[in-house]
Amino acid sequence: MSLQITSLNSGSNGNCYYIGNATEAVLIDAGISCRETERRMKRLGLKMDIVKAIFISHEHSDHIRGLEVLSKKYNLPVYITEKTMLHGGLQLHADNVKVFDEATPVIIGALTVHAFSKAHDAIEPHSFMITADEIRIGVFTDIGVPCNNLIRHFQQCHAAFLEANYDETMLEQGRYPFFLKKRIRGGKGHLSNTQALEVFKAHKPSYMTHLLLSHLSRDNNKPELVLDLFRPHAGRTEVIVASRDVETAVYHISAIPQVIVPQIQYVQGQLAF
Repeated sequence: MSLQITSLNSGSNGNCYYIGNATEAVLIDAGISCRETERRMKRLGLKMDIVKAIFISHEHSDHIRGLEVLSKKYNLPVYITEKTMLHGGLQLHADNVKVFDEATPVIIGALTVHAFSKAHDAIEPHSFMITADEIRIGVFTDIGVPCNNLIRHFQQCHAAFLEANYDETMLEQGRYPFFLKKRIRGGKGHLSNTQALEVFKAHKPSYMTHLLLSHLSRDNNKPELVLDLFRPHAGRTEVIVASRDVETAVYHISAIPQVIVPQIQYVQGQLAF
């Protein structure tokens, strides 16, 4: 058995991640339009009819922008906290609202979704671990600091979406006003390239086959920059930059150790190492 994963979009313009097997799948966040979600899944050969639920990490618009239409059109249950629902101003059909908490895993067919809290400037933010048949996939974005929750779950992953939002020098020298720079690097904003690399170097399990670097800033980061940073430490792990403009390829993740040729690439095919 394997799990299929892809980033449909990753960045401040919209976030949506797909994890599934042959019969059921979930979306983590729905920050791009329903139509664009459909287009990208169709290009990848993925079917909406096996998507069984959407999980929402927090209420910021780049994570919920397409949620109402997507849930209504496909009658999809939305797993969300009460506070996130309220602060997001969401209008969802009552029957589709499913409140989750950290203490109780959610079972979606063969998939089990665990939520855990993270440091971000939202009302009740969560990251997620999706497991099936001993395969573990983590979705770790919008994280202000690499807290114990992040580290503990990252250490168990066969594959992960890990935020690498900004380069420290680019942010410092860039055009953002001081208050926004402070928000981004202030402990409840986003992970820098260096912070993400330290998590990867110190806590990557030996069996991790894929790392999708996610939520890159358009103004304060570059795919080439973060790939150059990770390249010397990739080992047998394939490292991919998840684009803020297009979907990634679909990656098949297995719990069986595999010998793979290390690759580092930008999803639009412009860079391949």
